[in-house]
Amino acid sequence: MRLEVLRCHPDATTPVRAFPGDAGLDLHACEALEIAPGMRASVATGISIALPAGHAGLVVPRSGIASKHGITVVNGPGLIDEGYRGEIRVLLLNTDRDNSFVIAVGDRIAQLVIIAVATPEIVEVLSLDKTARGEGGFGSSGR
Repeated sequence: MRLEVLRCHPDATTPVRAFPGDAGLDLHACEALEIAPGMRASVATGISIALPAGHAGLVVPRSGIASKHGITVVNGPGLIDEGYRGEIRVLLLNTDRDNSFVIAVGDRIAQLVIIAVATPEIVEVLSLDKTARGEGGFGSSGR
């Protein structure tokens, strides 16, 4: 399996894994900007990708900037469909109440995780099978 990456901006950085075996590929900013406290921004990566057939990309936050600066992905995870060929942009949110977050060209801003996607046939039914959990939702396990 391979992931085709097109650098569509001269300041783009090809995504790489920080360590062998890491699930996420680091996504880098190809523009400099500042995100004020409580604000969000769409950050350019300068890359486009061609995902392998039957796969999707999930854009997820980086734990380091989340824990140190309160930066997260607004629509986390962001979803990249197999057929999308446009530039990957990362929607970041600064949850810090007091401090702006400054992004420089080349900064790691998020991670891209490639996953296999099941595409089952959709069948409308009149009822669903019964399970032990049933309709129990949030908090239903008592934990």
